Amino acid sequence: MTSKVTDLQRIEIPKIKDVRGNLAVIEKDCIPFEIKRVYFLYDVPSDASRGGHAHKTLSQFLIPVSGSFQVRVKDGEGERLITLNKPDIGLLIVPGIWREIENFSSGSVCLVLASAEFNEDDYIRDYEDYVLFKRT
Repeated sequence: MTSKVTDLQRIEIPKIKDVRGNLAVIEKDCIPFEIKRVYFLYDVPSDASRGGHAHKTLSQFLIPVSGSFQVRVKDGEGERLITLNKPDIGLLIVPGIWREIENFSSGSVCLVLASAEFNEDDYIRDYEDYVLFKRT
């Protein structure tokens, strides 16, 4: 798997500005995959970490719909720490990237759009196994 942390990209979600409040819209061409699963993380203690895994084939789009958090991504060689704190900017995570979500602000909500339904076989949950996976 040749995915690198440099392959990750922030994508601006189209929005309609209005004095009554902004409206952000995710439609078919906003992200580069068809959405098959949606879930969200909330009430995460500030000292807790979520994620701690990689996917073999699944892509994800993370959106900070409220508050902020950081996403630590690794590719077996490089590492990046990305702060997400605007609800109209999400992070596209491609397959083969290790991710840990941390430093949740009070009241933060992380919305996740996924390219496939849950499949335990797609997960790599041990970092040493992940490094071996990247080498093959």
